[in-house]
Amino acid sequence: MQGESATFRNGADLRIGFLGGGQLGRMTIQAALDFDFRIEVLDPDPQCPCARIAHRFTQGDLNDAEAVIAWGRSLDVVTVEIENVSTEGLTALKAMGVQVLPDPAHLALIRDKGTQKQFYADHGIPTSDFALVEDGRAEVLSRGLPVVQKLRTGGYDGRGVQVIRTEDEARYAFDAPSVLEDAVDIEKELSVIVARSTTGEVKTYPVVESVFNELNLVDYLVAPARISEAVEAEARRVALSVVEAMDFVGLLAIELFLDKGGRILVNEVAPRAHNSGHHTIEACGTSQFEQHLRAILGLPLGDTAQRSAAAMLNLIGAPGANGTPLYPALGAALSEPGLHPHLYGKAAVREGRKMGHVTVLADSADSAEQRVLALRDHISTVHAH
Repeated sequence: MQGESATFRNGADLRIGFLGGGQLGRMTIQAALDFDFRIEVLDPDPQCPCARIAHRFTQGDLNDAEAVIAWGRSLDVVTVEIENVSTEGLTALKAMGVQVLPDPAHLALIRDKGTQKQFYADHGIPTSDFALVEDGRAEVLSRGLPVVQKLRTGGYDGRGVQVIRTEDEARYAFDAPSVLEDAVDIEKELSVIVARSTTGEVKTYPVVESVFNELNLVDYLVAPARISEAVEAEARRVALSVVEAMDFVGLLAIELFLDKGGRILVNEVAPRAHNSGHHTIEACGTSQFEQHLRAILGLPLGDTAQRSAAAMLNLIGAPGANGTPLYPALGAALSEPGLHPHLYGKAAVREGRKMGHVTVLADSADSAEQRVLALRDHISTVHAH
């Protein structure tokens, strides 16, 4: 497919595989239905969000190379909705002639926050100063405080990241290979989602701003970001520079810091659909999920223009929650005009677990944020029966 737009094939004739059966895969399946594409999924959890709606579901370990090969060898295209997968298995599938996107080498680079960070430094991409250490607990104080510690591998959805501000907090540093980053004086946390097709076509979505909670999870986002045209242009330029330096194909979410001095710095990236793009389902001409499929299949990329200001609120497991999910007050909120719920179909709620999101549309970004803030205290936490 490289170099020219692919011929559109009937969905029944094209076997597309997703490693990972979470909410990102679920929302991609929903987009795939419009094209009659059939999505086949591998995931260790038989009750994962994709299990009931995938064209074919296989239970298996995403990090077991043999399981990945056995599942994927008969597929035409394999992609991911999570980075923590067997790149060895994907590399073998690629050698067998299966089209694997993103490339396994990119997944290996990105899922290790140390190699990811070093990549930015090696390619002149602006990022915060950092050090790679083997034992964070032993070395964090020598870096100077405050410092941000990130586990090189295994962190996800706020886990494996902590800000260390005092010597007392340093006692609880991760005793594992880590990235120690100088703390950034943050004005806003931004995100740009870039799609690059197998044909070389590239499109970016408008810049989004995110607000994080105490668990280091996105609480809510506002789109488009309330930034100047110059900052918007710089954010897009930096995001595109990452895609170009990697020669990345697929969908890449680039998380950025705008610091108090007006600099744009790359925080980290995700080689897949991303929480900061959920609003695109309702607010943009083409959702990030449909765009992912277009990119990996060599179809023309869709319109990324934002048709409406929007805000997205994550629905997260309440403190101590453990059991069947209960969404208090969500039913009443459905009377709100321009409110769109997305529940992920997870069988059990746990503290801090993403269970769904709602998107609200409005005439302006400020108005969208006000609407989300008015809803947040009522519907953002998910409880258990």
